[in-house]
Amino acid sequence: MFRQTTESAQQLKSNQIELDRVLLASKVLAGIVVPVLVVAFVMLYLLPDNSRQLFAWPIKPRMSAMMLGATYLGGAYFFTRVILAQDWHTVRLGFIPVSTFAGILGIATILHWDKFTSGHLSFILWAILYFSLPFIIPVVWYANQQVNAGQELPEEPHFPAALRIAIGGIGVVLAISSAILLVVPQVMIAIWPWTLSPLTARVMAAMFALPGLVGIGVASDGRWSSARIIFEAQAISIALFLLAMARAVGEIQWGQLGSWTFVAGLLLVLGLIGWAAMGARRSATALAAHR
Repeated sequence: MFRQTTESAQQLKSNQIELDRVLLASKVLAGIVVPVLVVAFVMLYLLPDNSRQLFAWPIKPRMSAMMLGATYLGGAYFFTRVILAQDWHTVRLGFIPVSTFAGILGIATILHWDKFTSGHLSFILWAILYFSLPFIIPVVWYANQQVNAGQELPEEPHFPAALRIAIGGIGVVLAISSAILLVVPQVMIAIWPWTLSPLTARVMAAMFALPGLVGIGVASDGRWSSARIIFEAQAISIALFLLAMARAVGEIQWGQLGSWTFVAGLLLVLGLIGWAAMGARRSATALAAHR
């Protein structure tokens, strides 16, 4: 009887692991996207002065180019982890935010078509990606969700209510900011830390939508195992944002409140990620001590 019970428990655990899996389609999609994002990072973050020659359109000032490049490296990290992931729930929270990011960039492309360098290889790739990914990513996400529907994951501590409220609150603020940047960019252009055009304002809308939806998703889920990879990707991007501000210090309007609010917001998000990581570590240590 004991042997049968043990075998049943092992079989249940095996079935749970089998359910919580990343489909090949998700890994193939990630494998296609990663090299494109890495190349774009090199173009925009390491060579921001050469965007006219290298990229889909000339991005000015350098700070805007580096912001987009930093976002791309965070995305490359996330999708690399998708390729390596065994458990779907550890990466699923990133797919819809990335799809929204791509969709907003597709809208920005249509609205500002004349600003792009038609015929340039980078623009052709840009158009292919941002006119297709907003539809492909949700399909892949939905397929992976359906395969894993009804899964029962192992129990783990959830984030404290205060942390979930803070993460969700920041997510809502970023999502609202994204909507303003997209719909009425002039409002945000007037208070932005550096010079924006309507096009780069809408690019910023995409970059704000991404962490905004991540924050809302993480607050709803509440588990470190679900948040860890996407938080790590965000931390990489934020660190690069701050470094970019140091590199382009002359482009930042430090005399206005918006610049310091921007920096404070970045540090706040990093602080919340750190809070979540330390809480998860303490919970893991406590759990191990009771075993």
